Amino acid sequence: MRHTRASTALLLLPGLAVLLVGFLVPAVAMLLAPPDVTTGEVLARLGQMLTDPYDLAIIGRTLGLGLITTILCILLGFPIAYLLARSTSRWAGVLLALAIFPLLLSSVVRTFGWLVVLGSQGAIPQLLLRLGLVDEAPQLLYTPLAIVLGLTQLFLPLAVVASYSAVAQVDPGLDDAARGLGAGRIRTFWTVVLPLSLPGVVVASVLVFAGSITAYTTPYLLGGSRERVLATQLYTYASTTIDWAAASATALIMTILVFAISGISAVIGRRGATS
Repeated sequence: MRHTRASTALLLLPGLAVLLVGFLVPAVAMLLAPPDVTTGEVLARLGQMLTDPYDLAIIGRTLGLGLITTILCILLGFPIAYLLARSTSRWAGVLLALAIFPLLLSSVVRTFGWLVVLGSQGAIPQLLLRLGLVDEAPQLLYTPLAIVLGLTQLFLPLAVVASYSAVAQVDPGLDDAARGLGAGRIRTFWTVVLPLSLPGVVVASVLVFAGSITAYTTPYLLGGSRERVLATQLYTYASTTIDWAAASATALIMTILVFAISGISAVIGRRGATS
């Protein structure tokens, strides 16, 4: 047994070393010791951001957009994953491939499509205009709605993949047993499938939320300078104003948000698994 554990540790050692040197060390240096800036200056700038109404508005907007995107992705993605996992059709694999195919495309390409659809001459504003619902084509770009739509499209396939793997591990026989005891499809879904799939839903939620609050391209293209989020603000600090203290403080806030939501989701997942 000791020999097996020692062999396992040796096998893990190269990967852990690469992770430590290639990820953790640069990440800590970026967050707490950027170029020509001391850790004290970073923490001081962090304190200023947490009391400045402008920065707090950006933090709140980022958190709100991330939560809304996560909720939408789970509400849309989990039913799709459930239907695909329980499907007996020979086309189920093809449909699953189509569901996750957008992951193979660049986020820039997928986001650019929304510029065409949501612009004043785009399909949606022109449709609203021709239906007589508005007097003039509305400007849907550079709004929180545009960002949410773009992020939802961007991360929905990720939610489907994570949820599918969780639902696929739930024995379909449990569905049949619940129906045999008199439970309908909806009750079976809520009382059997969803609780057993909750750890996968938690993983999907964390992945979508982390991606949403750290995404740059989609908020930049669809939100512009009017709807700033932490990622676009970080880019401004790092490349325009060259304020490394503010850039590190912004990155630190983003990291804290991700870890906080991950911790909360882990607790929810454990309680769901033990209930």
